[in-house]
Amino acid sequence: MDSWTERIFGMPKIFAEYIWMDGKKPTAKLRSKTKIINQVKDVSEIPAWGFDGSSTEQAEGHFSDCALKPVYYIPDPIRGEPNILVMCEVMNADGTPHITNTRHVLAGLVEKYKDQEPWFGFEQEYTLYRKEWPVGWPKDGFPHPQGRYYCGVGSDEVYGRKLVEAHMRDCLKAGIAISGINAEVMPAQWEFQVGTLGPLEAADQLWLARWILYRHGEDFEMYAKLDPKPMAGDWNGAGGHTNYSTKAMREEGGLEVVKQACEKLGKFHTQHMRVYGADNDKRLTGKHETCSYKEFRYGVSDRGASIRIPMATANEGKGYLEDRRPAANLDPYQICTALIETTCGEGFDPDKYHWENFKFLS
Repeated sequence: MDSWTERIFGMPKIFAEYIWMDGKKPTAKLRSKTKIINQVKDVSEIPAWGFDGSSTEQAEGHFSDCALKPVYYIPDPIRGEPNILVMCEVMNADGTPHITNTRHVLAGLVEKYKDQEPWFGFEQEYTLYRKEWPVGWPKDGFPHPQGRYYCGVGSDEVYGRKLVEAHMRDCLKAGIAISGINAEVMPAQWEFQVGTLGPLEAADQLWLARWILYRHGEDFEMYAKLDPKPMAGDWNGAGGHTNYSTKAMREEGGLEVVKQACEKLGKFHTQHMRVYGADNDKRLTGKHETCSYKEFRYGVSDRGASIRIPMATANEGKGYLEDRRPAANLDPYQICTALIETTCGEGFDPDKYHWENFKFLS
């Protein structure tokens, strides 16, 4: 930062953007605010910070104090280094994890099953809007039927690329493990991929990549929506396909472990669907490359299945699985929790975490 900070404060100062998930139902949204702090070399040096929980649906007005606990940070690609983006957990005033703090639950599981070495990669689909209508769509009608837009090129095929490219570049600047982007099946719909990483880092990076996307939307006068079914009718929904493996799946003979995991996931399908995204039933209809939310099945290279075993995994006899059920508005902390508990433990039960706000499907 410029030397004026040293003249005023006596030491270098930076902008730290504190980012957290609020208590909005049924889908949490991101909030953030800026604190000026000393330069840091470790997350432990970033101070905790309070906020008004009554304004984020995380507390009542008469007892509204909540705290932000920094848990992960990356360079701020918008303000530039040495400024930082700080992912935070929400804590109650007494220091205990807030009910909306789904990251805390995952952190406990990561430690419990660290010998399993779970890895995750997320495929985040989203739709770009301007003034309550998808970017590039006719104001009083609809575009040509889908089919021509997927991985398209040209101003008659794709919309919003400038924002998408800016987002990708800034994710790389920030050190986010973004591995690709592509235009999706519905016009104005895009996807970026994050991973492969351990569960906490993968989930943290997905949330921060979303924040960067939303922030760039302000500059381009567009906004990204994670609605699982943004447009009714014969249009694809928006998913959050999750690629997952354990150490045993990646080793020789891992294909059998993948199949065993799929069998376990089938037994807890209903429990998983309860945390796989609000309004996901509108997307998982059995059409548009989905399996019905009422059904569970898995198969090799089957993009209409609940779980796809990639061709490479089948051919090599080891690898990973793709859970195609999560919606675009997934909470990655919950998705990682559900997959780890079901495949590595005794099964997933969202009720034991008192996630009352996240029961989307019965």
